[in-house]
Amino acid sequence: MTRKAVYHTIWEYLTLTLACFIFTVAWECFMIPNGMSAGGMMGLCTIIQYATGGAIPAQYSYFAINALLIIVAVIAMGIGFGFKTIWCIVMSSVAMQILSKTEVLHAIPGSFFYMEERLLIPVVAGVFESVGLGIVLRYGGSTGGTDIIALMVNKYWPVSLSTVFLLSDVVICALLLFLPEKTFSDMCYGLVEVVIFSLVIDIVVGGKRSSCQLLVFSQKYEQIADHIIRNMNRGVTVLKAQGWFTKTDKNVLLILVGQKELSELTRVIKDLDPRAFMSISPTRNVYGEGFDEIKTGVSIKKKKRKNDELVQ
Repeated sequence: MTRKAVYHTIWEYLTLTLACFIFTVAWECFMIPNGMSAGGMMGLCTIIQYATGGAIPAQYSYFAINALLIIVAVIAMGIGFGFKTIWCIVMSSVAMQILSKTEVLHAIPGSFFYMEERLLIPVVAGVFESVGLGIVLRYGGSTGGTDIIALMVNKYWPVSLSTVFLLSDVVICALLLFLPEKTFSDMCYGLVEVVIFSLVIDIVVGGKRSSCQLLVFSQKYEQIADHIIRNMNRGVTVLKAQGWFTKTDKNVLLILVGQKELSELTRVIKDLDPRAFMSISPTRNVYGEGFDEIKTGVSIKKKKRKNDELVQ
């Protein structure tokens, strides 16, 4: 590795570590000190902590459940989880351990961060969680949890990732009602956090699985297209067009990339042609090589396989 590549890797992991601390601030400084919970794996771990009277802290169950999920996912799907995911899970657990003992940062009476309006607690927590997780996703990491569950479900059944996330969040928030000291209003606080998180995460990273469609008008379209194919491992389509004002023929690049690749691509285009004209549109569903597969469900796949065997 070159020195520049080493510095870039170090910078990425330092950023991921900071993002993990921001992510856990939402829980250890706001939600848990006030007896609140929300969706996701962290929400489930806080419920375990409340149910056991603090005997099993959230950071321990968070690490243990994620480790189990990774093992199950590898056995069931052969997923090659990157080191960044493992790093983020470990750093989040460490951050929770540190922040749980730093009471000066907790939003409790007598603390600087104390908020008398309880409704503000899940709002602020949702912002912290989405910013932290959004940075993690932008740098190619993951905090595990329901992400792993959603990927396993999505691989075998025709259920979208967003549907899995929504259902899991609602179920986890509802689990709070099984604790004797919790009420319906406690569950509603969790749902508020989920809504705020969902809104802000779209701003930070454009959604967990979103993509973008670009139309690029440039005289240097060949250089741009070559860079995308050789260095980004993405396809490019050249569209024939005509500028109606000049009546001249033009070549327009049609490009589909993941949200996390967008900033890199726009920077490259600007470097190659500062006068390039770009139109960027968000796309929610992109199916094909390099993106999501169209799922038909396990039962449908088995039925098709059986019919193929009968034909043979």
